[in-house]
Formats: sequence, structure tokens, C-alpha cells
Amino acid sequence: MDYGVTSMTAPLRRVAVRPPAPASDFARAHWAQPLDVDLLIDQHAAFVGILQRLGCDVLELPALEGLPDSCFTYDPAFTIGDGVVTLRSAKEVRVGEGERLAADLAAAGVPTVASLTGAATADGGDMFWLDASTLVVGRSYRTNVVAVAQLSEILRPRGVRVEVYDVPHDQGPEWCLHLMSVVSPVREDLAVVYERLAPVAMLEELRRRDIELLSVPEEDWLSLGCNVLAVSPGVVVIASGNDATAEALASRGCEVHVYAASEISKGEGGPTCLTRPIWRS
Repeated sequence: MDYGVTSMTAPLRRVAVRPPAPASDFARAHWAQPLDVDLLIDQHAAFVGILQRLGCDVLELPALEGLPDSCFTYDPAFTIGDGVVTLRSAKEVRVGEGERLAADLAAAGVPTVASLTGAATADGGDMFWLDASTLVVGRSYRTNVVAVAQLSEILRPRGVRVEVYDVPHDQGPEWCLHLMSVVSPVREDLAVVYERLAPVAMLEELRRRDIELLSVPEEDWLSLGCNVLAVSPGVVVIASGNDATAEALASRGCEVHVYAASEISKGEGGPTCLTRPIWRS
């Protein structure tokens, strides 16, 4: 079986990506302007090249014109141990992405095992695996209590407990602060965090597990220095412009790969956001 994810740091064997859709209204989705769309496409392709060089089997999905955030494939659906859970976005310009992503993954042999329904809304960016039996979910403007309850029901029979932490208001509902905006596990014993906006209870739990917290300096916060993708334990990908965080990772024995992100980061998405892990083992 070449799918299933219950870790943030186990080797990333297979991953789905989707290129930017150049005919989309990026400004409507809060992408910073001006935006060089040709450079955005080139930067995304270079990012994909890094994943391939690091040994990932990359499933390149078709662009979705009219959906400017669709290149951020982490959010619309979430992979668990036996397949995909389709999510439902609270952001108007992302409505319908979950079904499109789930369909593409199903065509690639990854089954949909559950879907959020009714009033539930959630983004993958509010979810990360703390261990194989614990999924952390951020209660945010994008992920509501109805979704938390449904995810708990979906995962309980699979032996997975949902741990919920409140995400701060920050700049409010029109802007995106996901839980994974402030934490990125990079090894079983190391996580990158932006402590100023991180839930205290989450920080306490990470420390209780003897996970070292690498604190992102203020100068790297706005350039998405806290958004770090682990391709395998200690082998990471990070956006350009985060030299202090990259150096701190390297000083802790990590192998750091940097991609040019001047245009990609205008959509407030980092390397984790650009991927939908399909299989980690």
C-alpha cells in the first residue's frame, strides 16, 4: 500500500502537488500584490524539483483555473492511515477544492475514507500528527468545533485521539493563521515554533514529550520561517529569506534545502502548504 500518513517527519515517500493557476484572481484571495505569475510558476516548479531530488515520488496534479489558492494542497484534504478525509473550506475562494483534490487522489489510487459534512469547516493547515495515535487540531477561524467533533468521530475507531488547541485571533478571520503557521515538527525531538502566537498548552505538551523548541526569530516570522517541511527526519525544506531559522536548523544537525519564494510567499503559504503528503513511512 503506497498511501497512509500518521507522522509529520517520517520519510515522505509520495506527495501530491498542484501548480498555480495563472488565470485566477489572486488579489481576491489576499495574495500580496504586485504578483509576477510567471515567476510564481517557475518557483513552484523549482520547489517540486527539490522534492524530486530528495527522493519523493511527486504526483503532479492539474492546475485548477479560478482557484488561486489551489496550489496549497495541504489544506483541502487530509491523509490519515488508511486514506483521505475530504475537508470543507471556510474561505469562500477555496470552496469545492476538497472534492477536487479527493477526486484526483482517488484517481491515483488513494481512497477517500471520510468527508466532513454539514456546517463543519476545516483546513489541513490546522492539523498535524503529534504521534501515530494523536492528531493535533487547531480550533481557528478556518476550523470550527463541528469539524473537530466530526474528525474525532472519524478517527476514534482508528485508534487516534484528537488533541485540540485554540489558535489566537491574530489579524482576524479575513487573514489566515493556521496552527501550523506557528509550529513545524522536523524531527521526533525537534520542532520549529513561533512562540509569541503559539498556544501555551501545545508548547507545554511538546516540552513534556522532550521535544526541543527551536524558536523562530521575529525577523523570520513574516517570511514564513516557521513553515518548514520535513522530507525525512532532520532533512527539511524552507522558504528563502529565513536565514536565521535555516542556520539554527543546520546548527542542530538538520540538512536544510532552500527554495526561492518571493512570489509563492505572497499567498501566505510555505513549503508544508504546497504539499499533500500521501505516504510517509
